[in-house]
Amino acid sequence: METPGSQSSLHRANLERVVRAVRLAGSLTQAEIARATGLSAATVSNIVRELKEGGTVEVTPTSAGGRRARSVSLSGDAGIVIGVDFGHTHLRVAIGNLAHQVLAEESEPLDVDASAAQGFDRAEELVSRLIEATGVDRSKIAGVGLGVPGPIDVESGTLGSTAILPGWTGAKPAEELRGRLGVPVYVDNDANLGALGELVWGSGRGVKDLAYIKVASGVGAGLVIDGKIYRGPGGTAGEIGHITLDESGPVCRCGNRGCLETFAAARYVLPLLQSSHGTDLTMEGVVRLARDGDPGCRRVIADVGRHIGSGVANLCNLLNPSRVVLGGDLAEAGELVLGPIRESVGRYAIPSAARQLSVLPGALGGRAEVLGALALALSEMGDSTLLDGTLPAAAPAFT
Repeated sequence: METPGSQSSLHRANLERVVRAVRLAGSLTQAEIARATGLSAATVSNIVRELKEGGTVEVTPTSAGGRRARSVSLSGDAGIVIGVDFGHTHLRVAIGNLAHQVLAEESEPLDVDASAAQGFDRAEELVSRLIEATGVDRSKIAGVGLGVPGPIDVESGTLGSTAILPGWTGAKPAEELRGRLGVPVYVDNDANLGALGELVWGSGRGVKDLAYIKVASGVGAGLVIDGKIYRGPGGTAGEIGHITLDESGPVCRCGNRGCLETFAAARYVLPLLQSSHGTDLTMEGVVRLARDGDPGCRRVIADVGRHIGSGVANLCNLLNPSRVVLGGDLAEAGELVLGPIRESVGRYAIPSAARQLSVLPGALGGRAEVLGALALALSEMGDSTLLDGTLPAAAPAFT
């Protein structure tokens, strides 16, 4: 039996620290592990050797700063995680291993507003299809990350706003999917998962404080503070779309007037162009036309950028992030939208906060949320199970 403070318990704790650092990063050199954990280079070397002999990690030659180094990652067959992303018009599922390698990914159209039961039926089918296609062992599934397009109540695990998804009233997404798949499920809203995806794989790499702005049928923000998603006590942090820009503006679905969402979200923006461009126009189409030089689409995108910039300026003044990442279809507009965002930030944010801020397009496109779901599952699973060679049985659905 290990006793607190004993050599064996200290060694075990150091093993878990190394495994956690590698699990969250995907791969690290031994020098990077030492910096991340605070352990000495000699201790890290000995632990990596032990973990390699036990089959927990894999070590491959690499280079760092022009010098030879060894890259450490979790063993490719140590376990599997699954990401499920419900968008307003799509369902996307990905399967990855603990070395941060995506093994399979598929997306299909879905009207998520219809009903929760129908959505979960489709998700269960798609997960099963990908598992069968990749040939992975179901016993190797360590957990599932689940994204939904609405705020999650932290205490109950229910969707916090029925105005966003009326067909999901009272639904507990993680509990429902856990009951179908029989493995631990961790849930978050799509903006938070987009932030997590860009933080781990995309435009947020290397920073600890950022905001991921997603503009689609609504407007939301995923906030990363000191390297961790900030959700707030009720799980509604980041609802930037409901910052008031004009108290006499259009009525928002939240019941207020002139929210940022009423000036930037697709459901409000597209009608501005319908008389000149037809009723079948999508935000993707607006962006494409704007990039091709269409003056009306360019004007609308510039206006949307300036409105988003006003919201970003508020974030700068409150939280002082070092980076803002723009996601969703709008990010494909590049400088046509990023320029006006920076213009508004420069005008409305505190000068020192504006100078420190970089505004970038997302690097992952429509994959940001499902990759964030994989990252969520990776971040929530325990390290002791990897060291013991076992994976968790069904756990509480919401964490």
